Amino acid sequence: MKRSRTLALVVHGGAWDIPDEMVEAHRKGVSKALKRGWDVLQDGGSAVDAVEEAVIVMEDDDTFDAGRGSFLNAAGEIELDASIMSGKGLRAGAVAAVQNVVHPISLARVVMEKSEHILLVGLGATRFAKEHKVATCGMDDLIIGREVERWRASQRAGKNKGGGTIEGFRRKAGPGDTVGAVALDAGGNLASGTSTGGTPNKYPGRVGDSPLIGCGTYADNDIGSVSTTGWGEGMIKVVMAKGVIDLMARNGEDPEAAAKEGIAILKRKAGGYGGVIALSRHGKIGLSFNTPRMARACMSSAMKSPIAAV
Repeated sequence: MKRSRTLALVVHGGAWDIPDEMVEAHRKGVSKALKRGWDVLQDGGSAVDAVEEAVIVMEDDDTFDAGRGSFLNAAGEIELDASIMSGKGLRAGAVAAVQNVVHPISLARVVMEKSEHILLVGLGATRFAKEHKVATCGMDDLIIGREVERWRASQRAGKNKGGGTIEGFRRKAGPGDTVGAVALDAGGNLASGTSTGGTPNKYPGRVGDSPLIGCGTYADNDIGSVSTTGWGEGMIKVVMAKGVIDLMARNGEDPEAAAKEGIAILKRKAGGYGGVIALSRHGKIGLSFNTPRMARACMSSAMKSPIAAV
């Protein structure tokens, strides 16, 4: 088997105007996720393994809008989206608007590996989880007090139809703690994964970019891998993840330049805000964001120590 000279992993934990009092929690959260995924890679695990494990850490951390601690929709419920993609053979799996699942990223992986489909939604996705013994839970196991108070404030403000969040992202301030990871393993295989609870007070059934292959997640062993965070509707309009991959293919596989150009396109064409993490097939790391802050962490075998920043 062809071996890669470089192991690499990048994680993100949301791009928005993260308040000062939440910065350290975000830094610790992405650092912990990076360590989990990096340990997997160093132990000979696959890029898909590393991405899944890193994202699971953030789904379990109620700092982020993924898994436990996710935003409530306009009906006061949690609906989760996630996707994962292997750069080998362009295999992918995703779930959207799924409820009562502990780790939607793991369910997305089971969809990729054990079904002929790529995207399952709603009750069908939950049924698939139960059939394949993916951990499920009650809604109350995912809801935390912070998000109940945020939801109640939205109701008091009259934002009860799920339409109060788009302008927040246009202003670069709307909460957006979508999480994701991209990885390169010793076999030269790339992977990407993204998980989210969506936007605060969203209309029930709303689906953003995170579970859409090409918009929130993409990986191709011949080029690189990408995961996005931010205003999902804008990311969908410009097909952000695949767009950054295509930019890398044209610019000599420079993920930093591609990520920056992708964010510029998002702002210019869709008036959108968010962030992108990218990884080339050679283990080069790139990221860009046009929000005040983005939680991120990265490590590669070419680096002396990991970097985490918000």
